[in-house]
Amino acid sequence: MYIVRDIFHLHFGAYKEAKKLLDEAYSKGLLPDAKSSRVLSDFTGDSYRLIFEEGYDSLAEYEQSLAESMSKTAWKKWYERFKLHIKSSCREILKQVM
Repeated sequence: MYIVRDIFHLHFGAYKEAKKLLDEAYSKGLLPDAKSSRVLSDFTGDSYRLIFEEGYDSLAEYEQSLAESMSKTAWKKWYERFKLHIKSSCREILKQVM
């Protein structure tokens, strides 16, 4: 299994609005379909982060899911509003070995 983590570093004070937008995206089914998924926020370490973690059986499955979700007009409109709250981001793709 592959674990994909999209880590968004939020602007100071932007968590509440970013979380509202995330709730909206979930309720409207705008985020990629994955075998497993969860959203985390920081407890220690770098502050003001939202971490989207998703599991896929293959990288091809991940790529297909991403392409399908990001091609939707509703997702593009939502993401334009969401990214206003983001200072920076990074992505990790990990392979689960155990």
